[in-house]
Amino acid sequence: MTVALHDLLPAELRRSWAADGTCPDLDLYSLFRARRIADPHQTAVLDAKGALCYTALDRKVRALATGLAELGIRPGDVVGVQLPGHRSAVIADLALAALGAVALPFPVGRSALEAASLLRRAEAVAVIAAVEHRGERPAAGLHALLQSVPSLRHVVAVGPGTVPEGTVAWSGLMRCDPRAFVPARPDPDGAARILVSSGSEAEPKMIAYSHNALAGGRGNFLASLIPDGKPPRCLFLVPLGSAFGSSGTAVTLARHGGTLVLLDHFTADAALAAVRAHEPTHVLGVPTMVRMMLERLDATSDPLPAPTALVLGGAPLDETTAAAAAQAFGCPVVNLYGSADGVNCHTGLAHTVPPAYGRGVVAGHPDPRVAEIRITDPDSHEALPDGEIGEIVSRGPMTPLCYVGAPELDARYRTADGWVRTGDLGYLDSDRVLHVVGRLKDIVIRGGANISPAEVERALGSHPQVRDVVCVGVPDPLMGERLAACVVPRGPLAPTLASLGRHLTARGTERRKHPERLLVVAQIPLTAAGKPDRAALRARLAGDPEPAPLAQAG
Repeated sequence: MTVALHDLLPAELRRSWAADGTCPDLDLYSLFRARRIADPHQTAVLDAKGALCYTALDRKVRALATGLAELGIRPGDVVGVQLPGHRSAVIADLALAALGAVALPFPVGRSALEAASLLRRAEAVAVIAAVEHRGERPAAGLHALLQSVPSLRHVVAVGPGTVPEGTVAWSGLMRCDPRAFVPARPDPDGAARILVSSGSEAEPKMIAYSHNALAGGRGNFLASLIPDGKPPRCLFLVPLGSAFGSSGTAVTLARHGGTLVLLDHFTADAALAAVRAHEPTHVLGVPTMVRMMLERLDATSDPLPAPTALVLGGAPLDETTAAAAAQAFGCPVVNLYGSADGVNCHTGLAHTVPPAYGRGVVAGHPDPRVAEIRITDPDSHEALPDGEIGEIVSRGPMTPLCYVGAPELDARYRTADGWVRTGDLGYLDSDRVLHVVGRLKDIVIRGGANISPAEVERALGSHPQVRDVVCVGVPDPLMGERLAACVVPRGPLAPTLASLGRHLTARGTERRKHPERLLVVAQIPLTAAGKPDRAALRARLAGDPEPAPLAQAG
């Protein structure tokens, strides 16, 4: 049985964006195929294996689609994809689109049990996974859980390495004759991809997106960052299987006919090497990744080839990181506010460093060709006037269809007329610029008083001894919670709680919001999707109730 994926937007509104050209009104494979025909020798993918042009990529896509069809994959079927950042992930994306199936990508690094939960809830009929990646064996792990996912019929194992018994070898599927393949022509407003978001729920949320929402709404986001209209060359520091990575195959290739520069996994050295070797026009990642890259650049004076834009999202961007990145990369730094749930806004190319004024983080002017944004009262859901802080709600061409297998999330986060409740707090100023203040749920409650970790992180980001910082709440028997600052030091000496407090006082941060715990780490741990791993930091703090003595400077 195929999971029901219904559209919570009014059909006439969805159709209006196709009619006026805001969305291309073609499925992803048809868009890709048009790009392949227009420029057959254009490089599509640059990865550890080298370059792959559009013609060669299309041949591989059609071979895989033929093989998957012979396995019984049909239009509307959900197929999981757990692959690292190389061409196989792109081939799988496009082959599933060509079949009219629905891709469910998730990054390598999620446990087999968590992956099985995703596949079970999405009623996936197959999953494509790596034989081995960095000491893990995803395909074998998923095959061992086959019985716990009733809908799952096949595990496709992608080499190199010995294919686990009982799985289907990717290499065999790739030998299928692609010449007779006839692609499906799915409804452009039908489901194409399911994005996975960690969010704040007990289990990761899954959000279904249509072909038009990806290539149209999300494609318009990237289009606004391509001033010359030429096909972009995008280096993705985040995994293609993450929500942020959904702008890879669907947007960079299918919509814009560009080139994907891929990393098997992120390291600062590998990322800097890719910038130097491939000279991307756009580098897309999270602020923590760029801070790691900046730290590696401290030891060299060789200038980097300047991209068109450095696009940073997934976590708050502080002024210190933005300024240092703009100088090091020699290009505008774009602060991207977005989520898998269906919101997108960014600061654009007009500023070298994103503007910083007023309360919260400046997220730029909302683009109605991507997503219209309103501010509403979190309780009454009534629209609030400019300047008042409320919940950010969003609706537009990039708005997803629905949550997958979770009607309770549809009821909680979608309005009757299709608006997405983001759970984020913000306001629109008199110039209709969006400012993001924090999250409704990401609040530390200390003795009944609310503290926004994002607000404290922004203030601490300019401390001269702080390279990177994440603030989290830790349980406390007296106060309920206390705020802990997890800090990567800048230089050999770590700051003290007292010096952090003095810095916050100078910045005007109330005393009650100052962190009361300090954890010094060599680097901020990242989740499989490339975001700061707050759960891991909380676990570190739980196992270290008293901070260890540190090399400190006042």
